[in-house]
Amino acid sequence: MPYPSYFESFDVHQALADYPLGDAFLQTYAGMSRDALRELQNQRFLKLVARGWQIPFYQRLWGEAGILPTDIRSIDDIEKLPVFSKSDIMQSVERFPPIGDFSGLDGLAPEQRPPVVFHTTSGTTGRPQPILFGPRGREIQAMLVARAYRFMGLKPGATVQSTYGHGMINGGHYIREAVTRYTNALFLSAGTGLETRSAQQVQLMRDFGVNVMVGFADYIKKLASVAQEMGMTPGEDLRIDMIIGHLGQETRAALSDAWGGAKLYDWYGVADTGCIAAEGPDQNGLYVWEDAHYLELLDVESGRAVSAGDTGNMVVTCLYKDDIYPVIRFNTCDITAEIPGENPFNLPFRRIRGFLGRSDNMVKLRGINVYPHGIGGMLAELESFTGEYVCIAERDASGRETLTVLVEVGAALEQHPAIARQCAEMLKHKLGIEVGVEPVAAGGTAQWTEIDRRQKPLRLIDRRFD
Repeated sequence: MPYPSYFESFDVHQALADYPLGDAFLQTYAGMSRDALRELQNQRFLKLVARGWQIPFYQRLWGEAGILPTDIRSIDDIEKLPVFSKSDIMQSVERFPPIGDFSGLDGLAPEQRPPVVFHTTSGTTGRPQPILFGPRGREIQAMLVARAYRFMGLKPGATVQSTYGHGMINGGHYIREAVTRYTNALFLSAGTGLETRSAQQVQLMRDFGVNVMVGFADYIKKLASVAQEMGMTPGEDLRIDMIIGHLGQETRAALSDAWGGAKLYDWYGVADTGCIAAEGPDQNGLYVWEDAHYLELLDVESGRAVSAGDTGNMVVTCLYKDDIYPVIRFNTCDITAEIPGENPFNLPFRRIRGFLGRSDNMVKLRGINVYPHGIGGMLAELESFTGEYVCIAERDASGRETLTVLVEVGAALEQHPAIARQCAEMLKHKLGIEVGVEPVAAGGTAQWTEIDRRQKPLRLIDRRFD
């Protein structure tokens, strides 16, 4: 019985024309008006919603909200559709194991089913979430990553080393696909320290002349220390031009300095959506790929759109993902804010500040919302700060909630009390509420952050409900 192979399932040349990269990206979008972009989004949105109505998950989600197909006539009607989050996806998996009813594969005979790329989330907070991609959606996802890298300034013939993990999670796989298929860089899939030991990673960098590193900032910074322990000087023995990773609000200067002044570039995306936004060569915010995503910033509590400059949850509609697992108004629970104003490339795309914290990791202390991931950027003002910290939320016997920030510092023990006072005063000013501060020596937070075992270190230990 015949069935389609991967690249027979869609037109890759048309996909590249629809979602251009390299010089074609600027040629297509520089000078485009917001109205023209909106019309393009509208066309793709209507096709996407039509696909959504074919899928049981959306039939149920939208039907329970009283939505009819005739209610959605343009992208202006998007706010009529309910927002969903990971919890809704996991409920779908519980009801319809093992992959839920959100993929669009239901009822297809084996010979009719398109090729599928399957991954899961890490499962560190519970049962792993299935993530599915059709060939067209998967390749456009890779194209958007390659667009970001090339826009940032990835040089022809670069040598890129990736510290993204592999296994069942998506990260390392689709970054490899992006670089190897849509750039001409040599790509080293080193993976995490568990996949390729840190010392071996450093040796690979030296042997192959790696000049670009991609991955999570915390581990890339650690590799600089490993290199020094091996007798190598970052910036001299290991010449890194670019570091491309999820930088969040951690101190950029410390990471750049650790690698001899390498340029740093931030980007943002989640497993369900792929690359949503990326920093450009101007390094003034992350450009949202609005030809591929419709991004809403919604107030955490009210769900209403926030004004430019105010923080809100990123709610994403993937305009390109209309084959397998369409994503329509997915609440990432990640916080950001729009950067108003023009950009030097005359692009019609909005810019955002990047990842500022998670709303589902938020700690509300005496009426004030505190985002633990955002504290790292605040601590960057502290000269002795190593870049590592963890927040511990607790509730005392009287029911009063407290937050203590353990801060790693490279200072003598006798200096810790003064550092604690300085840091506490600074955080009180920035957060608007008093928190406890406990300086610790380098490595003193590792048992809580699990930085040696995780790509994304934990920044909040919540003991309030133990």
